[in-house]
Amino acid sequence: MLNYLKLELEKKCMQNPKKGTGIIIGTNVDIGKDVSIWNYVVIGDGTKIGDGTLIGSFVDLGKNVTLGKNCNIQSHVTISNGCILGENVFIAPNSSLLNDKYPKSSFMTPPIIKDNAAIGGGVTILPGVTVGEKAVVGGGSVVAKNVAPRTVVAGCPAKVVMTLEQFEAKREAFLTQHKVK
Repeated sequence: MLNYLKLELEKKCMQNPKKGTGIIIGTNVDIGKDVSIWNYVVIGDGTKIGDGTLIGSFVDLGKNVTLGKNCNIQSHVTISNGCILGENVFIAPNSSLLNDKYPKSSFMTPPIIKDNAAIGGGVTILPGVTVGEKAVVGGGSVVAKNVAPRTVVAGCPAKVVMTLEQFEAKREAFLTQHKVK
């Protein structure tokens, strides 16, 4: 009987899902339409996943995490309890969003990632940081301070390296040079 109830709950939570194997879903999880979840993902209690979001393999979503619509969370990403991601957020592999400035404490200050932000691979975002709308965080960065909207940061610690407009021009030139459409 318990397996039947679990199956009915999954049908209610996920419409048109694509699910891999080894997925652990906590209680009171809200999964939107057309969400894809790859293998060996842990989703904590009270987490909300927006429509059209893609979650790669070996991702750990803590409790009470919010992922907006159409996010792309690549493999081996850790998103700690209480983190909030807006819509269309991209997080490359092996990145971590941390929520506890002085471990182990009961006072969490999870990062907030605004709409259309992009986070490169191997990035660590420290507790209490807000990454602004359309901001880009370069791979391997450690983000200790807020990132303004439409800016590009990189390094350890992450610092502003260019504007979004400069980044887009460099990206376009690179793609044109390599004939990528």
